[in-house]
Amino acid sequence: MKYIHTIYAFYTEGFKSMRLGKKLWLLIAIKLFILFAVMKWLFFPNFLETHFQNDTQRSHYILEQLTKKEH
Repeated sequence: MKYIHTIYAFYTEGFKSMRLGKKLWLLIAIKLFILFAVMKWLFFPNFLETHFQNDTQRSHYILEQLTKKEH
């Protein structure tokens, strides 16, 4: 447990003294948010919700796709 506290203290002390690093981490966080949240929302619609009405139909479709034999 002492090791975790030491590691945590090391990173918090280092982060407090940063000036440019804080801005860069903020920029990285914004980019990751755009990459995962916005891009997913725009380019990957919920296929199962739009094509099936209930969970039974969705699970049947998924089971078919996973166990489908290819010729």
